[in-house]
Amino acid sequence: MSNYALVTGGSRGIGKAICLKLAEQGFNLLINYRSNAEKAQETLEAVQQFGITAELLPFNIGDSQAVKEQLGGWVKNNPDKFIEVLVNNAGVRRDNLMIFMKEEEWEEVININLNSFFYVTKQVLRKMLTKKSGSIINVSSQSGSTGWKGQVNYSAAKSGLFGATKSLAIELGVKNVRINTITPGFIKTEMIEEIPEDQYKEIVALKRFGTSDEVANLVAFLASDRSSYINGQVITIDGGYHPGF
Repeated sequence: MSNYALVTGGSRGIGKAICLKLAEQGFNLLINYRSNAEKAQETLEAVQQFGITAELLPFNIGDSQAVKEQLGGWVKNNPDKFIEVLVNNAGVRRDNLMIFMKEEEWEEVININLNSFFYVTKQVLRKMLTKKSGSIINVSSQSGSTGWKGQVNYSAAKSGLFGATKSLAIELGVKNVRINTITPGFIKTEMIEEIPEDQYKEIVALKRFGTSDEVANLVAFLASDRSSYINGQVITIDGGYHPGF
């Protein structure tokens, strides 16, 4: 039985860093992406340098039917392979003040960032329960904890993962399947490139933004047996963010 880690949104940014770190730890990989095939291929070639087996698995995580067909189909067609680690990383922002927010901006962000957690996790859960093994790691955001102007939709979706994590941990713990959520603050990626570090680093105790590698290190720890008694937790990785500084 070959064990795999599935990383959604694994083609770039934090997702790519997670893929590289898990590959370094010896995990075979399923790299999910939606549309950027070129970046996904680059990630695939990068992780293969660690001597592991890796596959690209393109599908829209916010499309329930696509998840069933592509991910569910992979699970069905590969009975000798086991997705032991799931990293729900992919996300999207559509920032706008709520008074101006369009329904489609609300619906897309909730669907991609929260509903996808249900769609994707459900496809891998049965085998985890049967094997009595597994680690699920959700990537949320500091916006879910503190809120952010123009991100009512994004904050609602990301904070929704907190309650889902707490509840699912209670359901899964008896079968030795763990679930945790990490909450990154300012991490240098394309998603926040419009936020000036020189200005906003002043509300971070460490006086800098974090890196994708630092987030990936935390994910890799939660994916490993070294974190075997950590379950149902929301873990912040933000350098000591405090807007009151």
